[in-house]
Amino acid sequence: MALTNKLKTIVWLVLIILLIAVLVWVSTRPEPVMVTVSKVDKGAVEDTISNTRAGTVSACRRASLAPQISGQIARLPVKESEVVKKDQVLLALWNQDLQAQLQLSRMQLKASRSRAEESCVLAEVADREAKRLKTLRKKGLASEEDLDRATGDAKARKAACTAAHSAVQVSEAQVDVTQANLERTLLRAPFDGTIAEVNGELGEVVTPSPIGVATLPAVVLVDTSCYYIIAPIDEVDAPTVRLGMDARITLDAFRGQSFKGRVRRIADYVLDIEKQARTVDIEVDFTDPQDASRLLPGYSADAEVLLDTINDALRIPTQAIKDNDQVFVYRSSDGVLELRTVKTGLSNWSYTEILSGLQAGEQVVTSIDRSGVEDGAAVQIESE
Repeated sequence: MALTNKLKTIVWLVLIILLIAVLVWVSTRPEPVMVTVSKVDKGAVEDTISNTRAGTVSACRRASLAPQISGQIARLPVKESEVVKKDQVLLALWNQDLQAQLQLSRMQLKASRSRAEESCVLAEVADREAKRLKTLRKKGLASEEDLDRATGDAKARKAACTAAHSAVQVSEAQVDVTQANLERTLLRAPFDGTIAEVNGELGEVVTPSPIGVATLPAVVLVDTSCYYIIAPIDEVDAPTVRLGMDARITLDAFRGQSFKGRVRRIADYVLDIEKQARTVDIEVDFTDPQDASRLLPGYSADAEVLLDTINDALRIPTQAIKDNDQVFVYRSSDGVLELRTVKTGLSNWSYTEILSGLQAGEQVVTSIDRSGVEDGAAVQIESE
């Protein structure tokens, strides 16, 4: 009986010790690390080149316009955001003196034409008279003196007619000169577009920019029917880009959307504004012009040039890859991380192709920069 009680006491002591050990282990063991994971799957992976700094939406045509001469603004028939047609008057300087000069030139032209008509009619009459006296002279009915006088008069009248026609041409040229001077007081649209800026008011005096000195244009006109992206890429990547390559365009103003594009130009020189970050500008057209219908010049934009694409590649998010092509694989069987080396292929900011080291369906950690993420660490999945 005493032995039985002693045995029970020992059993209870062992159970208490085990319980205490369990409590100590539970209280001292580290908390599982919260991680995010992504499944290894198959899909498209692209080899791309992106701009090193933000690109810009540019209109295919943009003109900063100013009158050719100085003068006071007399008419300003357009306003900002107004759509205008080619040759439409955007601004007119005071030009009443030139209008009066043009009217005078036209009246002088009219008078010159009348004088020319009169001179030529008199020349025809004199020519007929000379021919008549020549006939009479052959018949002995007119003197030689009368014939010579009539012939000379006919030649003089013909010369006066020619001079009068030349005077008409001079008057026509004077009208053209005055018209050209008058046209210099008008600012016309060189193409269809939208008024982006108007820097002037009625009554103000505008002056053309002196050579080498930039001043505000009177009117800025942009062609809103056509846009393209201009973006700088690193000089190291420039040799791999070719005209006509496909590209993907994204804009901060349209988050979550991307637009198809095509490389239309590669700059023939390297920008060395920043000595340690030299770049080459590329221009990318929108493949579908409808995609550009909502754009505004000056929007920031990014352009990714597509160098190569694999449509059915084994892939993982690029953010899951550590240095030396290592990834953390989540083992669902025990909730522990396993550090594994993989072999990679094509890669971009979003996805990287996996050539070996992983299988479809396995899970890799995408939050590799969190504290506690290491080989053998116990983890808990936060989200997939």
